[in-house]
Amino acid sequence: MTAALADLSLLQVALVAAAAVFTSVVGGVAGYGTGLLMPLVLVPLLGPEPVVPVMGLAALLINASRIAAFRTHVDTRRSLIVLAAAVPTCVLGAWFYTRLGSGGILVLIGAFLIASVPLRRLLQSRGFRLGDRGLAAGALGFGAISGGAVGTGVILVSLLMAAGVAGAAVIATDAAISVIVHLVQVMVFGIAGAIDGKVIVVALLIGVCSIPGAFLARAIVHRLSLRVHAAILDAVVLFGGALMVASAFR
Repeated sequence: MTAALADLSLLQVALVAAAAVFTSVVGGVAGYGTGLLMPLVLVPLLGPEPVVPVMGLAALLINASRIAAFRTHVDTRRSLIVLAAAVPTCVLGAWFYTRLGSGGILVLIGAFLIASVPLRRLLQSRGFRLGDRGLAAGALGFGAISGGAVGTGVILVSLLMAAGVAGAAVIATDAAISVIVHLVQVMVFGIAGAIDGKVIVVALLIGVCSIPGAFLARAIVHRLSLRVHAAILDAVVLFGGALMVASAFR
């Protein structure tokens, strides 16, 4: 592990640690964000190839800390619905992750996410909710994309909100689902030989530094009204969609 860290300067290690703390607070409040923002720091330091395995491994610790912080708010029934649909497709997505990063897919996902906010608000105003079957159908796509990409928590948050999950339950349920999904992803990456010493060390650094951010985020969320929290989630969904579209043209 020391040898793996030797490839990074002390300043670079400090930068990764600081970014992990900041993005864990953002992710703890919004339900996602770490997977979207951390690659902006990691790609220049590590190159693009190890970023998905790094973030998949780090996500285990990041989401475990969120479960510890929000454990009483987990929606178990909806978690099981999503996992039953998402785990099989996550295996496929992880196995073929190098083929899933095309610009066209990013534009399609980003545009969908941007459109999902006004569409969800319109449907909610008319009393429409995403039922269990709709949630399961959306989870199939979420699992496939999550297997081979980073920052896909925005999709899960959008699905959960459309299914009627609100407030701290969004954060808790997202974390519970994400731990299992990323565990499956990491197992596939391990079998495929995509995880080496540097991936493990950087992932552990990110994960450990993210732990205090989860509890700080809990303190923030508990002081927000449901309306304000929903507005923040909508803003982050829009930002995430725009970021995905923009990344397709880099």
